[in-house]
Amino acid sequence: IKISIMGDSYRVKEQEFKPADQSPVDMIRLATYVKYIDSAIDLINKCHDLGYETTCNIMAISKELEPDLVEALDQLAKTPVDVVYVVDSFGAMYCEQIEYLVKLYQNHLPGKEIGIHCHNNQQLAFSNTIEAIIHNSNYLDASIYGIGRGPGNCCLELLLGFLKNPKFNLTPILKFIQDYMLPLREQIEWGYLIPFFVTGILNEHPDFGTSYRQSPDKDKYAEFYEKMRMPQE
Repeated sequence: IKISIMGDSYRVKEQEFKPADQSPVDMIRLATYVKYIDSAIDLINKCHDLGYETTCNIMAISKELEPDLVEALDQLAKTPVDVVYVVDSFGAMYCEQIEYLVKLYQNHLPGKEIGIHCHNNQQLAFSNTIEAIIHNSNYLDASIYGIGRGPGNCCLELLLGFLKNPKFNLTPILKFIQDYMLPLREQIEWGYLIPFFVTGILNEHPDFGTSYRQSPDKDKYAEFYEKMRMPQE
């Protein structure tokens, strides 16, 4: 087991990290957007020099033009970053897009590991993660019972069941779900819901769905769909 921490590179200012041999943290994960790639590169270099493993998640790539994304990947290729993730921030992608992007990342990031980070707007986080595995993504993001903002992420228990590695013991994961996650699910809402499905198929930020779920009209799904189809101001 390794401990990692994650932060938005463009929100980290004058951050002081202790050297890795003085820290319980093994890996520092940096999330960014294409337009903020320079901030991620700066932190990757600093953290690498301090002895940490590093990763980079370029978010919202379903909204980016491919030439801009490729330029960011080519910049990352020149850094010591260990892993770069294909990230489906809006849960908008299908398996063909995952395959295309994983291969694109591999072509532009020789020698780097490729990861996959999927959101579950359309209940495709698990299958899209499997698609990335098929094309040699070796770093897989998942969470217990799919917990995550809005629609959540790929379910860890599903992924462990799929991998069928004898060193993985599913029993304590299921025990944790029944003892902790089910009660928590009564207090906090996450997972597949129609508003997040709508934002997924329209390739829009799930915050639209989160805000709607906090309104008195939270279950008026058709109304939400029609509103989301109108041009956003």
